[in-house]
Amino acid sequence: WPMTKKLLQNNILTNTAQINITIIAGGGLCMKGSIGFRQTGNGGYYFVRWPEGGKEYKISRYKGFLCRSHDMAQALLSCMRSDYENGVFRLTKYTRNETNVIPFLLAWIESEMHLSPATKKDYLNSIHNHLKPYFQTKNIMLHEIQYDVLCDLLTNIKRDGKGKRNVMYCLHAALTSALKAGKIEAMPVFPEKRKYGIQKKKRKGLPSGRQVSIIQALPEEHRPIFWWLKYHYRRPSEACALHTIDYDPKRDCFTIRRTFSNKVLVNYTKTHHEHEIPCNPLFKPILKTMPKNFGKFFFFNPSPWCKTQRHGSHYTVTGLEHIWNTACKKVGETIPLYQGTKHSACWQYLNEQGGTLDELQTITDHKRRESVSVYGEMELETKRKLMGKVMPLPEHLRNMAK
Repeated sequence: WPMTKKLLQNNILTNTAQINITIIAGGGLCMKGSIGFRQTGNGGYYFVRWPEGGKEYKISRYKGFLCRSHDMAQALLSCMRSDYENGVFRLTKYTRNETNVIPFLLAWIESEMHLSPATKKDYLNSIHNHLKPYFQTKNIMLHEIQYDVLCDLLTNIKRDGKGKRNVMYCLHAALTSALKAGKIEAMPVFPEKRKYGIQKKKRKGLPSGRQVSIIQALPEEHRPIFWWLKYHYRRPSEACALHTIDYDPKRDCFTIRRTFSNKVLVNYTKTHHEHEIPCNPLFKPILKTMPKNFGKFFFFNPSPWCKTQRHGSHYTVTGLEHIWNTACKKVGETIPLYQGTKHSACWQYLNEQGGTLDELQTITDHKRRESVSVYGEMELETKRKLMGKVMPLPEHLRNMAK
């Protein structure tokens, strides 16, 4: 320390000195690291030499930018020394190859074991088609992802509002993992919902008459599963995954405890909660006419539409869509399966049966009222009928209104 102090006093130890000394004493002064310069065809750049674990690292980027000036390199060195003195130094915060966003995302998605097959497929799409191309051009480090970077990323995602949101959900999940692993010090603030440009669409379903005409256009052997979807307000994937043991004749109810996710049968629902659904009385006559099933699935496909599926095996969502679309063509309809079954059933409950949003939320087991509010855009004639239920004004108020 006396010799180093003398060198400092005599201005012998300069910014460009090639001396690597680590001194944590008294006031906590750190002299570790030094600055060097590399000549290249376009002028060259500065870098910080930093010894760690018996190796010497050359770090040339400060906040994602190449150190083109000595001042930038000096600022980088000062940050590293400050972290070292404060006991929070992590080499991965500064070394580009170890903290690059793309390798982290790829390693994270491969190690994530608790994602459903459908979610993992969507995340992989987000990483390869949107996040990877963006961060390849920006050269932004993991710890440098902040609000401004996320806003810029949002504008560069070539998808609609919900598509943008799904990509950002993926990045949010990855950064949450990075925070827990200590790879970043804090979670960045993500852009506000209004910046996603999501347009709330009205989920208009089919009236009962048109929906029934489609079901009646189906081959009779396939109708039971579509009647079940109409009467029980569930997803097609849950109907395909329904097992024989999921129906309790004594309690006359179905238990929804599994589904198909990206064509893979999983023993949990989309919300990871089991749902008990009473058997709709209108489905009971259909249930009695269904052929005896000795397999584990409640609904089995007696005539698969594709050669790859075994005769008498369970339905698939793709198979249901094929059967549904074929029937739609016969009656001149173009509505997809999900909208033609679950969405239509919810729409009919509100607009034809006079149900309320609260009642619909109870039937469908949605946790948030917001989830069923998308079905709450009632038709004009329905609103007219509701207005007609209003009690007439007293005579003295009618006179005032005149």
